[in-house]
Amino acid sequence: MKRMLKGGLIVGERESRIGDILMDEDTGKILQVADQIQAPADAQVVDVSGKLVFPGFIDGHTHFDLAVAGTVTADDFVTGTRAALAGGTTTILDFCTQYKGESLHQALENWHRKADGKSSCNYGFHLAISDWNQEVSRELAEMETEGVTSYKLYMTYDDMILEDEALYQVLKRLHEVGGIAGVHCENTGLIKALVAEKKSAGELGPEAHPKTRPDAAEAEAVDRLLKLAQVAGAPVIVVHLSSKAGYEEVVHAREKGQEIYLETCPQYLVMDDSLYEKPDFEGARYVCSPPLRKAADQEQLWAAIRENQIQTLATDHCSFTLEQKAMGRDDFTKIPNGMPGVETRPVLFYTYGVGEHHLPVEQMCRLLAADPARLYGMYPEKGCIREGSDADLVVWDPEASWTLSVADQNANTDYCPLEGMAVKGKAAQVYLGGVLAAEDGKVVKEKLGQYVKRGRYQAC
Repeated sequence: MKRMLKGGLIVGERESRIGDILMDEDTGKILQVADQIQAPADAQVVDVSGKLVFPGFIDGHTHFDLAVAGTVTADDFVTGTRAALAGGTTTILDFCTQYKGESLHQALENWHRKADGKSSCNYGFHLAISDWNQEVSRELAEMETEGVTSYKLYMTYDDMILEDEALYQVLKRLHEVGGIAGVHCENTGLIKALVAEKKSAGELGPEAHPKTRPDAAEAEAVDRLLKLAQVAGAPVIVVHLSSKAGYEEVVHAREKGQEIYLETCPQYLVMDDSLYEKPDFEGARYVCSPPLRKAADQEQLWAAIRENQIQTLATDHCSFTLEQKAMGRDDFTKIPNGMPGVETRPVLFYTYGVGEHHLPVEQMCRLLAADPARLYGMYPEKGCIREGSDADLVVWDPEASWTLSVADQNANTDYCPLEGMAVKGKAAQVYLGGVLAAEDGKVVKEKLGQYVKRGRYQAC
């Protein structure tokens, strides 16, 4: 079946224009993009005049069905991808974790079992390496045939951390095989020392969390990572950048010609650390790592976005119920780290980026679609609207006004971090391979998602 979207503003990363899009459900591809198209007799015509048409949004940082902190995330691939699709995200990249003693192939098989046949949007995997050895080094050369070309490395968390020697070796090996790593940058030794201080002082509530993970812990780790990557000759991605101090380290390294890509998240743009002071343990809802920062950090991140210094806006969606958060009622270090976000990322950027900060819609296309597609080896099949590209499209209603609420969300959590926030814009229709899969915030066709085998990263 053919379907034509008629008269919408087709949004690109550099320019936008009013036009028509003809797509084919059978092939899942865009057949034609033009100012005006004569609709074939067998095509369904959908009038989208007054709407914006974006390439399907890509969230390059989710954690679904992840065993962590003595529990399992509230969202698995059924509920998590449903939430993603409802908000306008047509592709997610989840972190496939290699646990100690596992091969990379074993880890990949584990995540395929979690996701295959269950996902309502398209999905791919980064491989998170926790156990570095010669066999894993050999396996890295084989991962591209499995469609995995990006990796995750941690500089904190006892069960995931790689020390500097291993970090350097992984980065160098990835450069040899054409892969790229995203790195969680925090100084684990400093965090442990600060945690010990807070506990000895009897400070055990959520308000202690940001004090034990200050911006200096992020900045030091970013600086150290970048020096290791420089020696290794490898490009690198700093994920979930949260602070001005961390950003300044990147600026210094870029001035020397280093290839560095940046990801930040909506929570670091629209929430601040005052939320940890909420009474009655409510601050636990916002415990994530790195933690929420201050207004000055938000201002720096928005400025970096405006100057095209940040390449991708992802979510680090890692959701828990209030009951799960309560595991840390008497010890803030036992509060599972993470928040939901995969559903609200597009509307938050449209409300605050396009609206409040007056950023062009083309920048929304770049941050949420085009550059993630390049960085993670999916462009131009995804990330743009052109003949031959995948027909993953978001018809965006710029005039829709509504309020964020747990009552309306698709994520499998019993709270909304931004409950009661008024927002502007909405995914009126979401097409997956040309098929109408979500409408007005509701999924109408489930489990259409396909595994995305990705190529090598492209500079962006």
